[in-house]
Amino acid sequence: MMNDSLQRCPWCLSDSEYQQYHDYEWGVPLHDEQKLFSLLILEGAQAGLSWITILKRRKGYLDAMDNLDPDKLARYNDSDITRLMLDSRIIQNRRKLESAVSNARAFLAMKERGISFSNWLWAWVEDRPIQNHWSSLSEVPAVTPLSDTISRELKRLGFTFVGPTIIYAYMQSAGLVNDHLVQCYRHYELLPG
Repeated sequence: MMNDSLQRCPWCLSDSEYQQYHDYEWGVPLHDEQKLFSLLILEGAQAGLSWITILKRRKGYLDAMDNLDPDKLARYNDSDITRLMLDSRIIQNRRKLESAVSNARAFLAMKERGISFSNWLWAWVEDRPIQNHWSSLSEVPAVTPLSDTISRELKRLGFTFVGPTIIYAYMQSAGLVNDHLVQCYRHYELLPG
């Protein structure tokens, strides 16, 4: 636990690694294509699990899966999936691992058509994070009409493990939406201007 008097969102208080993530990553606008892709893969891996479970395995994913580089992942085959299924540093779920490979291919297909994934994603919020003003965790939605629309479009483009709940969590973590509670010190630090 961090020894300071800063008020944070309550979901991160149980673990110092979680607090670090909350303080320095969660909700910070992310535009880097590689980092956005990596985060999308990790959010998909979270399906049915808690984010802290994935956060504690993030280094394992990066080490086991070529830094989640879409160019390398797109070339993975059945033997790579079999190797990963034996790797205890990651979640050993065949469908999620196959999804990482197919998502890398979908990501590269967009790139080959001249579409920047970052620009495409940020266009949904007109290049400005949505600023919410929640007072309690019970107010924060798990899904929104926008996450539902982005999810549908990603599926149409060939992505998998991108349901509306996963996409809303992705929007929160990548900073497309500021869902830090109003009493959290990060809420105001992430306001524009």
